[in-house]
Amino acid sequence: MRASTQRDPHTSADVIVIGAGLAGLVAACEVVDAGQTVLILDQEGPNNLGGQAWWSFGGLFLVDSPEQRRLGVKDSLELARRDWELTAGFDRPEDYWPRLWAQKYVEWAAGEKRAWLRERGVSFFPVVGWAERGERGGIGNTVPRFHITWGTGPGLLKPFIERILRAASTGQVRFGWRHRLHQLHLDSETGAVTGVSGEILAPDNAERGEATSREVVGSFNLSCPRVIIATGGIGGNPDKVREAWPERLGSAPEHFLTGVPAYVDGSGIEAVERSGGRVINRDRMWHYTEGVENWGPVWPSHGIRILPGPSSLWLDAEGNRLPDRLWPGFDTLGTLTHLRHTGHDYSWFILNRDIIGKEFALSGSEQNPDLTDKSVRDVLRRARTDMPDPVRAFVYQGADFVMADSVRDLADEMNQLTGEGLIDVEQLEAIVAERDAGASSAGVDAQADAVREARAYSGDRLIRTVAPNKLVDPASGPLIAVRLHVLTRKTLGGLETDLNGRVLRDGGDPVPGLFAAGEASGFGGGGVHGYRSLEGTFLGGCLFSGMKAGRAATRADDAPESA
Repeated sequence: MRASTQRDPHTSADVIVIGAGLAGLVAACEVVDAGQTVLILDQEGPNNLGGQAWWSFGGLFLVDSPEQRRLGVKDSLELARRDWELTAGFDRPEDYWPRLWAQKYVEWAAGEKRAWLRERGVSFFPVVGWAERGERGGIGNTVPRFHITWGTGPGLLKPFIERILRAASTGQVRFGWRHRLHQLHLDSETGAVTGVSGEILAPDNAERGEATSREVVGSFNLSCPRVIIATGGIGGNPDKVREAWPERLGSAPEHFLTGVPAYVDGSGIEAVERSGGRVINRDRMWHYTEGVENWGPVWPSHGIRILPGPSSLWLDAEGNRLPDRLWPGFDTLGTLTHLRHTGHDYSWFILNRDIIGKEFALSGSEQNPDLTDKSVRDVLRRARTDMPDPVRAFVYQGADFVMADSVRDLADEMNQLTGEGLIDVEQLEAIVAERDAGASSAGVDAQADAVREARAYSGDRLIRTVAPNKLVDPASGPLIAVRLHVLTRKTLGGLETDLNGRVLRDGGDPVPGLFAAGEASGFGGGGVHGYRSLEGTFLGGCLFSGMKAGRAATRADDAPESA
């Protein structure tokens, strides 16, 4: 097909937003609310409106919320600040803007964030989760802060999509689907943005999340003085993940699963970098070790993350128990680092039916239809069933699950699954016996004691954590082993931005008229999380950075917010 160049005057707008995910939509809503026009470009088609957020569990980090207080959780802005600083571990000159973004974000999470969302019709499941469990004075959340959006990712997206579609019906918003950014155009004298250009991809009606054609059928060249980059990170591009993988995490996996669609390829960040925007902290990343192959994959190497409670026994590929504090749900980056130094690309959970029934949740809107569909009846049914239907589907259809009635038989099943024969039966029996002894008596096993501590929080006791019990107990069902893979998720670094979301050059000067939001900007500043995330902060980072960039892009003076 012959290529063509698009220079359509009807597509001119006050602001161009590149990326139709959550951050881009929030930014576009701010432009619309300011009475200005916006053109939204995206390399995918309309089936992917909402981007990665549509697939999310909808977890949001809130501080001292009514939901926390109703459950007896005592939280504060000061405690949240301390948790964030200790967990992030900011230690570089480049962390100047990320640290300021972190301070502002935590203040927002403790202040207007919940009311801002409630005004838009977003509500929350009443039980607050405890992700990245920390202990006082250490890394992680020292109290539960993981608020699940009622409606999961689609529920969070809904008010922003509806606002944009209403504006589109009046012409205030226009879309340029299948438009892939290649270059930003800058004024030769002022260095200010004057427009964007790129490639038009062939139409493709693939379902949401499926890989689409990269056939180029044309090009575009659009003039605009304000551009917001919201194109996401690199998690769907295995080559870029390996290229950015830092030595401190050990070797990059030869095989890993992807937790985001293939279009999350980093191309937008590269386009801005070619035009002088500065990328910082590209070696900081957030991947999970509890990934399982999706038995019904949507995108290439599609993995699903298990959101585990604290009771499963965690072993490396050779059957060695992981060190204390590297228990399920505690320290994501610490666990990743430990496992990447074992020389193997997988690890194991050992558990039983009682544990998997209460403690396994699967990340993603499609894996939680009760919450996504806002069905109180189905949520109550989940609480009463021995195993949620999505989890049951993985147990019986997933490639990474094996079951047996004895430890010896389970070891055989594990070795048959991998074909490597690394699990020693006697060693596994001894580890299980040691773990089960702790289930009967306090002070014997540190993980069992941590489970008891978790159950002191009513939210865990009600729906997320079983009472300490023996793995080898016929009344608790068969033994289950789950092979776990590294699952890509988020890049924590990105385009360096000031508190207005303005993209900065080397040396710290802003590119006039150029803004970035969401994962492309490291969720603010080029890395608001530092080295580690407190969870529930990726969607929230898209909301906050999208709001800030959208508001700044509508101001004529382009003046920076003070620190």
